Amino acid sequence: MLPFLLLLLTPSHGLVAASRPGVVLFLADDLGYGDPGCFGHPSSQTPNLDRLAAEGRRFSDFYSAASVCSPSRAALLTGRYPTRSGVYPGVFYPSSKGGLPLNETTIAELLKQQGYKTAMVGKWHLGYGLNGSYLPIHQGFDEFLGIPYSHDQGPCQNLTCFPPDTKCYGKCDQGVVLMPVFKDDKIIQQPVYFPKLTQLYDNFARHFILKAAKQQKPFFLYYASHHTHYPQFASAGFTGKSKRGPLGDALMEFDASVGVILNAIRDAGVENNTLIFFTSDNGPELRRQSRGGNAGLLKCGKGTTYDGGMREPAIAYWPGRITPGVTHELASTLDILPTIASLSGAKPPQVKLDGYDMSDILFNNGKSKRKTMFYYPVTPSEKLGVFAVRYGKYKAHYYTQGSILSDTSPDESCHWTAPITRHIPPLLFDLEADPSENYHLSCYELPTFTSIIEQIQKETIKFESGMEFGESQMERGFDPELEPCIKPGCKPRPQCCQQT
Repeated sequence: MLPFLLLLLTPSHGLVAASRPGVVLFLADDLGYGDPGCFGHPSSQTPNLDRLAAEGRRFSDFYSAASVCSPSRAALLTGRYPTRSGVYPGVFYPSSKGGLPLNETTIAELLKQQGYKTAMVGKWHLGYGLNGSYLPIHQGFDEFLGIPYSHDQGPCQNLTCFPPDTKCYGKCDQGVVLMPVFKDDKIIQQPVYFPKLTQLYDNFARHFILKAAKQQKPFFLYYASHHTHYPQFASAGFTGKSKRGPLGDALMEFDASVGVILNAIRDAGVENNTLIFFTSDNGPELRRQSRGGNAGLLKCGKGTTYDGGMREPAIAYWPGRITPGVTHELASTLDILPTIASLSGAKPPQVKLDGYDMSDILFNNGKSKRKTMFYYPVTPSEKLGVFAVRYGKYKAHYYTQGSILSDTSPDESCHWTAPITRHIPPLLFDLEADPSENYHLSCYELPTFTSIIEQIQKETIKFESGMEFGESQMERGFDPELEPCIKPGCKPRPQCCQQT
């Protein structure tokens, strides 16, 4: 899962005369810290991302708020830990009764109040619900083109992932409807035809940008790509073209989408008033081996509270506003909503936010307002609380646990067989000296060990005292009748839910 954020767009010389900046947010799916070429992968071909990194601000210490898809996306769009909104434990499924609560304020809703045109393309994964009640068009987006959940959450073994007719690798989820593609709240394809999906998205996104610019309207585009989540797919122009196999082909296609959006912004005459921010939803699914992605030098991956599960590649780009370079300041997807609110003049929602305005980092090469990052597991509980805390350059693990999503990694502490283990005192790592979390510290190596642990404990107590867990949306259960079907009321389900 990989994301990417193009933010803030106002007039330069062309079509747009609005005073407020436009916003484009690109999110990748399961893209690891070590996957893009500009983050060190020796064989990834990502020229557009590499250009953004060279001419923009690359983040070395940027975090998602969760290590799996649904909660990480809830945090991104609301600026709140997903425990507050109830998006836990795990992820939403096609038959889930729950979704992102409609009383949560998303970035799209915030900007829509400011007169923005808003659209989303790609993977939603924040619930479908009764008659599509949780779809993006009910969460602040004027338009939606995409799939309401993860593209492996439906039978894929007979679908084409690579042209001319290479079937999707693996079997994905069974016993549910085939993967649908939505335009707003209507199904336009079932099943999806993967080799043409990205082109469909790119054309829609380009048209949306040019139309908004012509109307002199500020806009927000959230482009949540399916790349590079398993099973990988790509169009004819990228099939078999990379050095990394299917995952590399998918990554090349994602990178090309970045190029399409950049060209659209240039054609609209607004490149010099566009902030581009790229990131991913969570770490790589290491159990898929070479098809699962790469966390670089970070420990473990998706599903864990080690840094490989939640530390993500991120880039901000805005010609004339952001000077090229690398920032080592601590930042998070939680910080995107407050930053956009500040830049657009929108009033932040009147709820507890967990994010901070990143403007000083972006425009002044300044310090972060964020001093801590809290790591919850896939199945958070009020009883256990946070599993780990980053405080400055230090990270303390109160609990560690492996995940089936990071299985097959050479490091057995990443595996599902590694049980929940409590650590007293917490395992302490210096992430500047040891970003791989290999060598935990003690009072022998670090004379200030006790005082650091005490300070982290104070921060943890303060944070947890203000954390109110929302009602779990996942625990509302499932109803197969909720699964989206292009032929409502047909029988037998799910087999009848497909175009004929």
